[in-house]
Amino acid sequence: MNSLRTRRSILAATLASAALALSACGGGSAPAQSGGDTSLSDVKSKGELVIATEGTYRPFSFHAEGAGDLTGFDVEIAKAVAEKLGVKATFQETQFDGIFAGLDSKRFDTIANQISINDDRKAKYEFSTPYTISTGVVVTKSDNSSINSFADLKGKTTAQSLTSNFYKMAVEAGANVQAVEGWAQSATLVQQGRVDATVNDKLTYLDYAKTTPDSGLKVAAEAPDKTESALVFRKGSTELTKAVDKALDDLRADGTLAKISDKYFGADVTK
Repeated sequence: MNSLRTRRSILAATLASAALALSACGGGSAPAQSGGDTSLSDVKSKGELVIATEGTYRPFSFHAEGAGDLTGFDVEIAKAVAEKLGVKATFQETQFDGIFAGLDSKRFDTIANQISINDDRKAKYEFSTPYTISTGVVVTKSDNSSINSFADLKGKTTAQSLTSNFYKMAVEAGANVQAVEGWAQSATLVQQGRVDATVNDKLTYLDYAKTTPDSGLKVAAEAPDKTESALVFRKGSTELTKAVDKALDDLRADGTLAKISDKYFGADVTK
């Protein structure tokens, strides 16, 4: 009798071990996304892609006429991506200084807010393929013929925000910098002839030129280095990132990205 009980105990233990092994291998259950990644299935199951954006960053993310619907270049791109995924785009307006913390704490699935790709961010987050490509440009009065390159800024005066990357570019080119609060003040000083130029982002200039066609300004030179912006995801959201990349590829191929870009910038800044 004791021998029979012992054999039954051994058999029960063996069967239990086998069941655990099958469970660990996923036996008898639906296959999970690669590496246990449920980022895409989570979005599909809730039927929405939750997107963080500032809502105060014209022309990328802002409210029409100040208090109207949320709109903008990034907003329209994100909506088009969500549609390709077959889900609703839900936006959460978030101040920029807390936008990455919100992504980390899973308040939203992605960020659409002209987030530029750099090595530090790539170490912490997943990025989609870029949907915005830009460069630094030198902006002068339309009749200025003395500045045709960054090298020509040597000894000239530029208007710059001292906290921007473009301040550094102007200084490295040998310019004398007059401090300003932002683009609007820089543009005014160039128009008035009080400074020779300003160095800024090409997208900022294109937006200004689109809304102010008689500004009397031009792009005199363009930097060779490009800045790429993309949608951002938490590390490990590989399946969702792949699906968004496919959506962006389709939107590029069918002309949607170019159409949205032309609406806001009068040029295709997506390639």
